[in-house]
Amino acid sequence: MVESVKPISSPVPDAWYPTLSVLMLSIGLVITAAFFIYEATSSRKNRCLAKELTTGAVASVFLGFGSLFLLLACGVYV
Repeated sequence: MVESVKPISSPVPDAWYPTLSVLMLSIGLVITAAFFIYEATSSRKNRCLAKELTTGAVASVFLGFGSLFLLLACGVYV
Protein backbone atom coordinates (compact mmCIF):
# COMPACT_ATOMS: atom_id res chain seq x y z
CA MET A 1 0.00 0.00 0.00
CA VAL A 2 2.75 2.48 0.87
CA GLU A 3 4.63 1.78 -2.37
CA SER A 4 1.78 3.10 -4.55
CA VAL A 5 1.70 6.54 -2.90
CA LYS A 6 3.32 9.30 -4.97
CA PRO A 7 4.46 12.61 -3.50
CA ILE A 8 2.50 15.72 -4.45
CA SER A 9 4.35 17.81 -7.01
CA SER A 10 3.61 21.00 -8.87
CA PRO A 11 2.43 20.78 -12.49
CA VAL A 12 4.66 23.79 -13.20
CA PRO A 13 8.44 23.50 -12.70
CA ASP A 14 9.81 25.60 -9.84
CA ALA A 15 12.21 27.41 -12.18
CA TRP A 16 9.27 28.93 -14.08
CA TYR A 17 7.75 30.70 -11.04
CA PRO A 18 9.63 34.02 -11.40
CA THR A 19 9.03 34.19 -15.15
CA LEU A 20 5.35 33.38 -14.81
CA SER A 21 4.89 35.93 -12.04
CA VAL A 22 6.48 38.74 -14.04
CA LEU A 23 4.59 37.79 -17.20
CA MET A 24 1.18 37.46 -15.56
CA LEU A 25 1.55 40.56 -13.39
CA SER A 26 2.63 42.58 -16.44
CA ILE A 27 -0.33 41.39 -18.49
CA GLY A 28 -2.69 42.06 -15.58
CA LEU A 29 -1.37 45.58 -15.07
CA VAL A 30 -1.63 46.38 -18.79
CA ILE A 31 -5.24 45.18 -18.86
CA THR A 32 -5.97 47.15 -15.68
CA ALA A 33 -4.48 50.27 -17.27
CA ALA A 34 -6.62 49.72 -20.38
CA PHE A 35 -9.67 49.40 -18.13
CA PHE A 36 -8.91 52.69 -16.37
CA ILE A 37 -8.27 54.46 -19.67
CA TYR A 38 -11.57 53.12 -21.04
CA GLU A 39 -13.43 54.36 -17.96
CA ALA A 40 -11.80 57.78 -18.05
CA THR A 41 -12.22 58.46 -21.76
CA SER A 42 -15.67 57.05 -22.54
CA SER A 43 -18.82 58.96 -21.76
CA ARG A 44 -21.48 57.56 -19.49
CA LYS A 45 -23.82 56.84 -22.42
CA ASN A 46 -21.21 54.99 -24.50
CA ARG A 47 -20.05 52.52 -21.84
CA CYS A 48 -20.74 48.80 -22.17
CA LEU A 49 -21.27 46.79 -18.98
CA ALA A 50 -20.23 43.50 -20.62
CA LYS A 51 -16.91 44.99 -21.73
CA GLU A 52 -16.26 46.41 -18.27
CA LEU A 53 -17.02 43.11 -16.53
CA THR A 54 -14.97 41.08 -19.01
CA THR A 55 -11.97 43.38 -18.78
CA GLY A 56 -12.15 43.46 -15.00
CA ALA A 57 -12.46 39.68 -14.73
CA VAL A 58 -9.53 39.00 -17.08
CA ALA A 59 -7.33 41.52 -15.26
CA SER A 60 -8.32 40.00 -11.93
CA VAL A 61 -7.42 36.47 -13.07
CA PHE A 62 -4.00 37.52 -14.38
CA LEU A 63 -3.20 39.58 -11.27
CA GLY A 64 -4.36 36.77 -9.01
CA PHE A 65 -2.25 34.09 -10.67
CA GLY A 66 0.65 36.50 -10.97
CA SER A 67 0.49 37.16 -7.22
CA LEU A 68 0.32 33.43 -6.55
CA PHE A 69 3.42 32.72 -8.63
CA LEU A 70 5.21 35.68 -7.01
CA LEU A 71 4.55 34.22 -3.58
CA LEU A 72 5.70 30.78 -4.76
CA ALA A 73 8.87 32.29 -6.28
CA CYS A 74 9.64 33.98 -2.93
CA GLY A 75 9.24 30.71 -1.06
CA VAL A 76 5.85 31.34 0.52
CA TYR A 77 4.02 28.13 -0.29
CA VAL A 78 0.30 28.76 -0.15
